[in-house]
Amino acid sequence: MSMAGHILVVDDDEAIRLVVSQALKRHGHRVEQAESIAGLWAALEAGAPDALISDVMLPDGNGLDALAAVRARFPELPVIILSAQNTLTTAVRAAERGAFEYLPKPFDLDDLARAVAEAIARRPHGEEEATLDDEALPLIGRSAAMQDVYRTIARVVSNELTVLITGESGTGKELVARAIHDLGTRRAKPFVAINMAAIPRELIEAELFGHERGAFTGATQRTAGRFEQAAGGTLFLDEIGDMPMDAQTRLLRVLQSGEFTTVGGARPIRSDVRIVAATNRDLESLVGEGAFREDLFYRLNVVPIAIPSLRQRRDDIGLLARHFLDRAAQEGLPRKRLDPTAVARLERQNWPGNVRELENMMRRAAALVRDETITAEGLARLSAAPGGGGEGPVVSIDAAVRAWIAEQPIVDEDMLHGRLLALAERPLIEAVLARTRGNQLRAARMLGINRNTLKKKIDDLGVAARPVSERD
Repeated sequence: MSMAGHILVVDDDEAIRLVVSQALKRHGHRVEQAESIAGLWAALEAGAPDALISDVMLPDGNGLDALAAVRARFPELPVIILSAQNTLTTAVRAAERGAFEYLPKPFDLDDLARAVAEAIARRPHGEEEATLDDEALPLIGRSAAMQDVYRTIARVVSNELTVLITGESGTGKELVARAIHDLGTRRAKPFVAINMAAIPRELIEAELFGHERGAFTGATQRTAGRFEQAAGGTLFLDEIGDMPMDAQTRLLRVLQSGEFTTVGGARPIRSDVRIVAATNRDLESLVGEGAFREDLFYRLNVVPIAIPSLRQRRDDIGLLARHFLDRAAQEGLPRKRLDPTAVARLERQNWPGNVRELENMMRRAAALVRDETITAEGLARLSAAPGGGGEGPVVSIDAAVRAWIAEQPIVDEDMLHGRLLALAERPLIEAVLARTRGNQLRAARMLGINRNTLKKKIDDLGVAARPVSERD
């Protein structure tokens, strides 16, 4: 990591060039600067550096467009792309055109220094470029929380590694899986999704691997499973944490051997799919409870991608809300726009349903808010309407905690941590049970705790729980 070299920094912002140059010089590098693509080429013709750092938007062209020509002329030159256009398209284009690394602005100087050191130590490789369009991509957001997601996607689209996507319900895990497929080498082949939580446990193996005629009652003909349907493409295993243990064992054998047999069949079938799995549950905790195979977890968790909740990317809420209003208008609903007060109100909400909940609210607003401009007052009226989901003023958890702390006397060793958790636990469990209509199994899954633990807490806290059938 300490190898020094000759670095060319290309950016039309003099301040950025100066800061980057000073940081790299502190690491022993010799730094040359240019402010345009013309300056970039002049510097390269004078002598190729050990690494190139380039912005995307330059006065005389696009750095990503120049990247292909640079890579063709200097195939061994590692290129680090900087960009304020922090979209998935930018990250993937940079990776596909052979960039060694992509760093969104604002970037950490230590991250840049590490990338430069690694770039000098080893050389990148180029990949076939795909045609990308921001409007066609499913993922939206420029927040810092989404940049790690974009960068990981950019790194996996050109290989066949298994990916495990984690995140709360409604964060867009399937959209990430589709992006990996649509931008990857298997894009021309099928993308097949299966939700483990939506299929009866006794039918999961037949759904995955297919079945032969007569394999079980009602199997009147041979039926191809999802593995066969996805041949050559991507198989998306959603809610993998809900997969029964016997099906986990069969899936593990497929991942290990690359072959499977249909239910009732004897002839091995070669598996040619890329596996992308997703869950909103803590698989490591399930492994500890004996509810998920440890060896399968490690087989799936080759490349982990954690999708941030909407609460963790509040800077994207306005962008997402406007996108959903535009989509609603394209689908025939009245065209609406958000004013700053509406955006501010949306950013204060906690969004337990994440992006899916925001999309539903924007569609409802497009249909029901009479004015062309949606204001905070309009959203408040919408939330207060029957079925609107509103519960009066929106108060964030952090604001409620701060208000509670402010009311407490300042006393040493007052056990505030335990007191606050005790206060929050009962309403949390009551709210989740209300949402699941008393279904304790579903509530335990939502809470991420064992069902027996939930039962004990219900008894200890005196929570009223209406019993329902497991199928309710």
